[in-house]
Amino acid sequence: MVILACVAAGLLLQRAYGVSTLAASLAAVRDWHAGGRLTAPLTAPAAVLVSPLCLLPLGAAALLVAATGVMSLLLSLIALAGPVARRYGRPRFPAVLAALALALLAAPVRATLGLGCLDLILFGLITADVIALRRSAWARSRATWWPDRSSSRLRKIWATGAWAGFGTGIATAVAIGPCLFIVYFAVTRQWRAAVTATVTALTLLGAALLVAPGPAPILPGLARSGPFDVPDNQSLAGVLARLYESTSTPVLIWLSFAGLLIAVGMIRARSAHTDGDEITAFTLIGLTGAAVGPVSRVHSLIWLLPAVLILVDAAARRWVIIRRPQTRRFPGAGFAAAALLTYVMLVAGPRWMVGWNGYAFILILLLNSLPWRPGVAPAVPVRRRPQPIRQAPAIPGPRGR
Repeated sequence: MVILACVAAGLLLQRAYGVSTLAASLAAVRDWHAGGRLTAPLTAPAAVLVSPLCLLPLGAAALLVAATGVMSLLLSLIALAGPVARRYGRPRFPAVLAALALALLAAPVRATLGLGCLDLILFGLITADVIALRRSAWARSRATWWPDRSSSRLRKIWATGAWAGFGTGIATAVAIGPCLFIVYFAVTRQWRAAVTATVTALTLLGAALLVAPGPAPILPGLARSGPFDVPDNQSLAGVLARLYESTSTPVLIWLSFAGLLIAVGMIRARSAHTDGDEITAFTLIGLTGAAVGPVSRVHSLIWLLPAVLILVDAAARRWVIIRRPQTRRFPGAGFAAAALLTYVMLVAGPRWMVGWNGYAFILILLLNSLPWRPGVAPAVPVRRRPQPIRQAPAIPGPRGR
């Protein structure tokens, strides 16, 4: 019933938004199959992925994309919001349903479902790697006291999280932008996940180019994404283009500030990873990608949703740990206010936000100030230097006479 209600909401959003992105993508893929060049801002793997949808009417294709997106969002919230509820002794299922209802009201989710974009599916693929890394950490800690003697190879792969990086590799092949997560794997020395993601992306890209019916670009064309100064482009490039009143962005200034934001995002994500909060680390990388991308429209800002969840969890964490019965002070009030303000701005939608670069400022602000929660969801055990063992001084024996 929950999924049916969500799909019904998606259909209403599609009627309101017109599924214009999906319609343009399917038209471009049909031309591509006819021998023309792929003209939509799609990579070859993305075009191959949506090719079966060309056999369906637009309404049926939009319904299938909406149902898949809602299911991806639900599974992601089970992995993200479920542990938060369980940590405070609350039932997980009602918390996930409440988070799903609140997420459906946010502008990024509304735009993704209404336009027929794949951002929710990509979000689910990347969140799957968070689950894999979490299971990998649990398997390593469990192996020290309960070795796994299972003979099933598939069960071992699932239990040990050996598939970490596979979801990021698929997302990178489809949209290119998630390649920052592969860089993050390398920065945090999670080499197995980095290699898995890279090999997966290159394999899908090569396979798509081999079966391509017509010329296909390896990277999506930026020129086909429209001018940079359009109001709904809430990336750093869009802000600079509007400041300079130009349809293009000043390249050197954009690259300089983008490099600075990438450095800040990677450093803060690495610190969150070291302290054991892999969810915040992934969120920081997602915010970085949305901030520095050439074109980041409202449907590309999905990573603002886990940022709100992290702020709520940080506020509750401080309230539980620091509160004093004799004072009226509310620990974590700043985090709670930031979460409420961010969510209200997400619900308000682009009509009120894009005119003054509101989403872009939220991205940059959260990228620099989003808190992480030590020890919440470790991906790898924190390496601590072994303390030297102090030897007791030798007791002199009795002197011989």
